[in-house]
Amino acid sequence: MKIAVIFDALHPEWEDADFKREIEQKAEEAEYDVARALIASEHDVLMIGIGDDVGPMLAKLATFQPKLVFNGCEGFRKNARHEYAIAALLDMYGYRYTGSSPTALLVARNKSLTKKILAYHGIRVPAFAEFHDGDALVRPSELRFPLIVKPLLEDASIGIAQASVVEDDPSLKQRVEFIHSKFHQAAIVEELVEGREVYVGLIGNDDVEVLPLTEMTFGEPETTEHRIATYKAKWDEDYRKRKKIRNVFAKGVSDTLTKRIGEICSTAFHALWLQDYGRVDVRLTHDDEVYVLEQARSPDPRAALPELPHRAGALLEPLPELQSSARVARYATRDWSRVRVLRVDRVRHLLVLLLVRARHPGRGLERRTAQGAEGIQVSRPVRLGLRRWRHVPDALLSLVRPDADVALRSLPERLPAL
Repeated sequence: MKIAVIFDALHPEWEDADFKREIEQKAEEAEYDVARALIASEHDVLMIGIGDDVGPMLAKLATFQPKLVFNGCEGFRKNARHEYAIAALLDMYGYRYTGSSPTALLVARNKSLTKKILAYHGIRVPAFAEFHDGDALVRPSELRFPLIVKPLLEDASIGIAQASVVEDDPSLKQRVEFIHSKFHQAAIVEELVEGREVYVGLIGNDDVEVLPLTEMTFGEPETTEHRIATYKAKWDEDYRKRKKIRNVFAKGVSDTLTKRIGEICSTAFHALWLQDYGRVDVRLTHDDEVYVLEQARSPDPRAALPELPHRAGALLEPLPELQSSARVARYATRDWSRVRVLRVDRVRHLLVLLLVRARHPGRGLERRTAQGAEGIQVSRPVRLGLRRWRHVPDALLSLVRPDADVALRSLPERLPAL
């Protein structure tokens, strides 16, 4: 199947062969992971890097005529707010593509607008107000301290620090003015919801698969620090190590609560017109109330889905196939033979096998002959497409639903190692 992988590139002048040389040299950018997985599944892949001009991209797509475009663009001309425009171009030129629509990408970036939509659908969100440059800084009486101040249109925790949490009106005014001057956009002020920072990944469209809940844990922070996902808490590895911040599978969440969280996040996914995949960030309070804080809809699946514990990259290898299947299914629901997830005897339809543990976490994952699920004999090695990743104890793998005549006994909680 012809699949084009498009992405914002540091070297937009490169051709397909140049990018594929980077794949051979084991480069670990998301676009290379996606292309590597698709090539391993014998698709005809064209890689297109985008710079300051969309003309070359459109010309290459017109020549290649892909059946599917894997949209990995997170912005245009170094401006993340323009990510929706690339999807809009693909729409206008009639290309089928992965990820969310221009409407979803544009709406979901606006923290205020998304909260209004979610509240309309009965989803609990923190009380909030937005302040544009030049507005009178008068705090609504219903907003109670402590409050957290964020840029209205940024993602990835950009502009969020410990100083974002304010306890009085003078500090609030100072932080709002900082957002105006630093980021040249409105500030959103929310009540700070104390609780657990839980991330919920979702894959699908009409029927959404809710991935295992993950959580950011904060070790034993200093008494003056708040347990919030700041920019440094997400992206600064030295800071994470020093503060003992980890991303782990959420523990101690009952089945009933897990189901309720999944239902809330699925409703949010559909309410915001997300497609194929996404992530919803929630706060889980001490009395099990669920507040939706943010949602990630980035075309890059590494950004749009929660990271596995220990920042596992293995997720990206099988995931593109799953996403391609999801997108193709909207246009050719019966043609599953064109895009396969894995090749297993007499097994066809899509499913997600949630967790496989590596036997030696410190050594990472290696390409090996896979074991069949209990009750299924695999006549040849399953093509997992997994490469060696350091410090990856867990992998999320796509599997498939067996035919009715294939018996699958219930899987144990701890699955065998690869």
